[in-house]
Amino acid sequence: MSDSDACPFPPPAAIPVGEDGAQRVDVRVRRHGTVTEGEDWLSDEVPVALIFNGISHAVMLATPLDLEDFALGFGLTEGLLARPEELYGVDVLPDPAGMRVELEVSSACFARLKDRRRSMTGRTGCGLCGTESLEQVEPPMPPLARATTPLSPAAIAQALREMPARQQLQQRTGATHAAAWCGLDGGVRLVREDVGRHNALDKLVGAMVAARIDPRDGFCCITSRASVEMVRKAVTAGITALVAVSAPTARAVHTARAAGLALAGFARRDELVLYADADRFGPLAAH
Repeated sequence: MSDSDACPFPPPAAIPVGEDGAQRVDVRVRRHGTVTEGEDWLSDEVPVALIFNGISHAVMLATPLDLEDFALGFGLTEGLLARPEELYGVDVLPDPAGMRVELEVSSACFARLKDRRRSMTGRTGCGLCGTESLEQVEPPMPPLARATTPLSPAAIAQALREMPARQQLQQRTGATHAAAWCGLDGGVRLVREDVGRHNALDKLVGAMVAARIDPRDGFCCITSRASVEMVRKAVTAGITALVAVSAPTARAVHTARAAGLALAGFARRDELVLYADADRFGPLAAH
């Protein structure tokens, strides 16, 4: 190769990764007309390769925490694992380019994966990158076992009050989403964080399965919008109620209604907008 064919830029240096999902960097701060030198904490965002029985299936940009939960949750919500028992083991290994998550799965899961294999690099944004056909956008979902226990507005308000203190990475960096599993009393039982909202939900699903939590005995609260993929992941995991601090999309609402998922958005302490299965959220005072 001649000098003229060479890349004009040197290869990027390896980006360091913090031990707890964040790293400290030197910054210059301009505030009120004054410039000072300081430090800031930034969330890690690294390529994470999910490798099933030696074959790479997806590379996700993610926060490198709780990756065992991520592997299990991703496998289940993507329909690659029909049940948790099909995952035999997970190894999380550092790689010069990021992280490798090697999953040992059953032969049935591996056959399923080969049938559906596609490239899904960096789904933090749209959730459809690499999808090869329109039919893959919304594959069939398992039926959702509807829950009849009402969710009180007071319980949702309690969960929203508790969540910020449990979002340790968000408090340090201001750059991560969270997905929380909350009991019927509003107590926050589990929280998982990630730079990607889909990843945070996958991590939570994996943690719930590992803890043997019944997804009908509470609700999931997310610090993001409710996209159609978030709704589909919740339904696939058996979650019967999803509460988002931001708005849902129209497709997410239609999907939630068709699946029987109770969906609320714009959750602000004692304020909610109910988009699907409104009766599940208990009686609300009319004004």
